[in-house]
Amino acid sequence: MKQLPAEYYQLMEQLQAVDFVLVELTLYLDTHHNDLEAIHQFNHYVKEKKRIKKLFESQFGPLQQFGNSYSGYPWSWDDTPWPWQV
Repeated sequence: MKQLPAEYYQLMEQLQAVDFVLVELTLYLDTHHNDLEAIHQFNHYVKEKKRIKKLFESQFGPLQQFGNSYSGYPWSWDDTPWPWQV
């Protein structure tokens, strides 16, 4: 497997942390529909996830397939390691 720069792992860790927060806020909001502060937090982390994902993909390629991530040229989806392999 090819050697990846430290920034790859840093950005991946940031994405995982934001995803964790979004899952927890989703579960909370499922039972607390009217908590405006939690909704603001959720929306903040949605924006943060998009920002980090865009930065990650611009440097290291797509994170998801089936139209969820853009492809660069040449087609790079088959470049390893894939995000779930690290």
